[in-house]
Parts: sequence; C-alpha cells; structure tokens
Amino acid sequence: MPAGRSSTKRVGGEHGPGANGKGGHGDGGHGNGTPVTSGQGSGQRRPGQSAPAALPAGIDSVLGVLLSSAVVLDSEDRVLRASAAAREFGLVEDDRLVVGELLALVRQVRREGATREGEIDVMTSRFGGRATSFAVRVAPLGGSVGEAGLVLLLAEDQTESRRVDEVRRDFVANISHELKTPVGALALLAETVEEAAHDPEAVLRFAGRMRQEASRLTDLVQDLIMLSRIQAAEPVPDPTPVKLDAVIAEALDRCRMKANARGIVLESTGERGVSIMGDEDLLVTALRNLLENAVAYSPDKTRVQVQVRRADASTAAVTVTDQGIGIPEHELERIFERFYRVDPARSRATGGTGLGLAIVKHVIQAHGGKVTVWSKEGGGSTFTLLLPMRPSRVLPTVSTDHAKARSVREAVK
Repeated sequence: MPAGRSSTKRVGGEHGPGANGKGGHGDGGHGNGTPVTSGQGSGQRRPGQSAPAALPAGIDSVLGVLLSSAVVLDSEDRVLRASAAAREFGLVEDDRLVVGELLALVRQVRREGATREGEIDVMTSRFGGRATSFAVRVAPLGGSVGEAGLVLLLAEDQTESRRVDEVRRDFVANISHELKTPVGALALLAETVEEAAHDPEAVLRFAGRMRQEASRLTDLVQDLIMLSRIQAAEPVPDPTPVKLDAVIAEALDRCRMKANARGIVLESTGERGVSIMGDEDLLVTALRNLLENAVAYSPDKTRVQVQVRRADASTAAVTVTDQGIGIPEHELERIFERFYRVDPARSRATGGTGLGLAIVKHVIQAHGGKVTVWSKEGGGSTFTLLLPMRPSRVLPTVSTDHAKARSVREAVK
C-alpha cells in the first residue's frame, strides 16, 4: 500500500493516473553521503524500459541542502533522486512517486515545458494519517521538454504556517468581538441610565451593570497587555529566587472568595520549601488563571487541589486538579490558543476573557518549563506546570500518608 495519498487537490493540470510503478524497485540507498536517496533499482531493466537519464552536475549537492521535499523524475516517471523529507512524508516509495495528483502535475510540466505551482493536501504516514498541506512547485530540469525531459518536484510543508494563519485570523475576529461586546453593553447601559434618570433604584442597578462591563473590559485589556509581554517566548529577563509556597498561597487567596461563594474547597498539599528561579508575579498570575478556570468549570461543593512535588532532581511540578466537567479529547490541542473556549457560554457567564490558558502557557515557557494537561469528560482535569528547579532543601510533605500521595487524582476523589 502506498504510504501517502492525496485528499484535497488545488493544483492545475490534468488528472494523470496514480503511481504506475514503472521502473524496477529501488534499493533505497543513500547517494554521495547526502540526505538524498536514489530511486534507481539494482536489478535489470524490464523489456522496453530505457536506461535512467543522467542527472545534471551538482544536483545531489543542491538537493542535499534543500529543506523542502525534493524529487527528480525521468521521462518514464522513475524517481532518480529523492530527499529524505520526501520519503519521510511518504511522497516517494522506492522509485515511485506515489501521490497521483503530483504525478499528473509532473507529466503536465514535462509535456508543456513550463513551471507549474499549486497547493495540495496529502494524507501522510508521518503524522499518523493526518493531512499535511504542501505548496508544490514543479519545473523542467535542464531546459529539456518532451519525453527525454527530467522534472524537479519541490513540496514545501506549510501545515504549521496555515495553522498560524488560522490562529491569527481567529485572533483578529475574536478580539474584535470581545471588545465590541462590553463596549456595546456600556453604551446601551449609559443610554438606559439617561432614560431612567428619575428612577434612583434603576440608576443604581444599571450603574452596577456598567461597573461589571467596565471591569470585564479592563480585565481583557490587562490580559492582552500581559500576553503581548510574554508571548515572544523569551526567558524571564531578571529571574530571582521564588518560593513556590508563597506563589501558591497568594494564588489561592486571590481565588478563595469565588470558591467560597460556591462551596468549593481550595487546598494545598505536597512538598514544602521548593524554590525556582523566576518572576513571582508572573507565576502567581499563571497559577491564579488555572485556579480560576478550575473553580469556574467545577460543580458546587467540590474540591480543587494544588500540589507541589519533584518531578526529578532538577524539575518541580505544580499540579492543579479539579472535579469539574472535564475537557473533550478533541479539544485538548486547542485549549491554550488565545480566545479559544471549550464552553463559550459558561466562559462569558463567569467573566472569562479566553486568554487565561494562553497566558499560562507563555509564562511557563518564559521560565523554561512546559505545561501539560490530563482531562476526561465528566472526570475533571489536571494541569501540570513543569518548572526548572533551583536547588533547595525540601521539608517534609504536608501529608505523611504516602499511600494517599501516590496519585494526585486519588487525593481529590
């Protein structure tokens, strides 16, 4: 079975047949010590098959330094040279180009002698069968046209750039909406207050709503400012020793009022005296965002737990575990994107800006760490902050019952 197949085609040219298997099977060996492989078979040619065409001088060296997937084909559609990337993406197998649409484009270029460009989505083996987007450029090699011509195929993986463009478009659309909502509400409330000028109770009620919308707008602007400061993925400029005990205590204090209003218990367990090098205010903000999310998405009268432990000799792990509604598995990859909400209605009802988890990710990256998440619908979520640890003396754990400490999730059930 071919390793790759096309799913969506956006290229010009005729539809040629799929890979037809012309030519003997190649040995896949490396040529000239470069990451370019030869597709020429080691056995004898089949009847009626011509000898492989000679490649222009220096072609192996050129292909060896290209980051794109590069393939050179002869007049019988045999792959003479293929870069390692082309084989890794599953575009080439032995001496065959296995993506039918690319092969059709190659044949069109060989007939016309003109360079063609386009875009194509290919189901590749590299990412477990997921579609990979390529920007494709096919050109005659050496100026030859017709049956004797060699053709060069270049395929640039643009999956990530497309994702970034999509996130950027979403960001522009979302920030416009997020700013428009409170601003529009303020304008409407101001108009209502004017009309109710002779009703003191109504004025007080609408003034309270205006404060809420103004506070929401302030939070959004502050989050945007903070995100713009930290999203460059640069290290914290002036790190200082930070005690995680103090970070956790401050973050818990800032969330306790909201939690108490719904009967949610906030608790801290784990090792004491663990320190890292970083920015205490940023770390408090990141942990507060996780706690506020946990409270917002948890049922009343449940528990949210923060635990500190040593992941290894040089890394501290801070976990935030809740008994909330959980996150669908297909949403997990996107929850750290700006303005992405699993449940938009709940997020807006609780005053969320949609930037909390994006801020968490960038704060932890700025400290040289990473954030991971485990979640199950209906079974709660666990966010883990992994941070490079400053050498410190570790005091005894809060809980002396080691059996209970074996699992963070068991501790909150």
